[in-house]
Amino acid sequence: MMKFDAAHAHLQEDINSYQPEVSRLHKMIVDKTGAGNDYMGWVDWPVNYDKDEFQRMLATAERVKDKAEVLLVCGIGGSYLGARAGIEMIQGLYPDLKTEVIFVGNTFSSTYMRQVLSYIENKSVVLNVISKSGTTTETALAFRLLREMMEKKYGKEECRERIIATTDKARGTLKQLADQEGYESYVIPDDIGGRYSVITPVGLLPMAIMGIDIKAIMQGLSDARTDLSTDDLKANPAYAYAVSRRILQKQNRDVEMFVTYEPQLRSLSEWWKQLLGESEGKEGKGILPDSVVFSTDLHSLGQFIQQGKNSMLYETLLQVETPTLDEKVPNDPANLDGMNYLSGKSLDWVNKMACQGTLEAHEITGSVPNLIISIPDMKEHTFGYLCYFFFLATAMTCYMLDINPFNQPGVEIYKKNMFRLLGKPQK
Repeated sequence: MMKFDAAHAHLQEDINSYQPEVSRLHKMIVDKTGAGNDYMGWVDWPVNYDKDEFQRMLATAERVKDKAEVLLVCGIGGSYLGARAGIEMIQGLYPDLKTEVIFVGNTFSSTYMRQVLSYIENKSVVLNVISKSGTTTETALAFRLLREMMEKKYGKEECRERIIATTDKARGTLKQLADQEGYESYVIPDDIGGRYSVITPVGLLPMAIMGIDIKAIMQGLSDARTDLSTDDLKANPAYAYAVSRRILQKQNRDVEMFVTYEPQLRSLSEWWKQLLGESEGKEGKGILPDSVVFSTDLHSLGQFIQQGKNSMLYETLLQVETPTLDEKVPNDPANLDGMNYLSGKSLDWVNKMACQGTLEAHEITGSVPNLIISIPDMKEHTFGYLCYFFFLATAMTCYMLDINPFNQPGVEIYKKNMFRLLGKPQK
């Protein structure tokens, strides 16, 4: 069960005083009547998802897993961040698996692309290309290079078994190509935007191919939808988190530092940054999302958070109650490093003591407010639950700012400039 704690946040207003506003906005979310309501399919997705397509994903994962020494996931933004967050959170950074996942199509870096092509040259490859339009520049360029390589290596016939497209159900360049070449394809729903799409084939298919139990993810989503269906701020931690963010911003805390103590949650932090940053960073509003992994980053950013110009930031700490794996500190008779006082203790206990010490230092000595979200573990059910928690919190926190949580008009500006400089033909 997820828990939310604002007791360390120095809030100058009572969360529950926002109950009337939250009740009004909750109805807007449930009834899908707010701004951007054509992208609110995620609200009921845990019960309305395509069950036949879901079974087909399981079958596809079973079919291609023996073909893949390397799974290439080709996409950018929400088309890869969610899958990466889930795979790393659930399986860790060095899982003992036959298949390795590599993410491509999310950068223009020539060095990165050339190294990937060299690395996979003599490996068995399966490619999942993910793009609603098929014309997203980073993804389309990478896919062109990878498709050429795979067709030379395997031939077009075998590529039908090794290339899978996740795209629009009826239109777009990638859908047209998939139909033309005979690639198996999966649908990006029209009513779920990219940064919310991890719960669709966009995120579920790569996770399934990597051996993750996506049924458990969907159960986590469903349980969160049930648990978080109330507008009661005392019973809905997602809404309590959303309100706390707005109170802190009124206290001139304009930077939110997402804190984890597990390296395998770093990509979850990147997904969280897109979800919050792209959803509420518009019209001159919003909180800047940033992230750190402690205790690693205590030796780089810790000094600034403790004693720098920290009056503009607060921390949101994601605590994990039970680690995926643990290890005990051995005894060393020589004790040259002076660590024998920890002999027999678990590394997770040490990690948690570091967390407690840091929380006290930052909150009390450094006067940095802390919000705390606690999750039971880093398994599939928790990942699904956490996704829905953040979806709901994001919708609420954005509606409290009176902005559309589901568009990203500013992203288009850099694309127009880039296309002009690249000399892209105008339509």
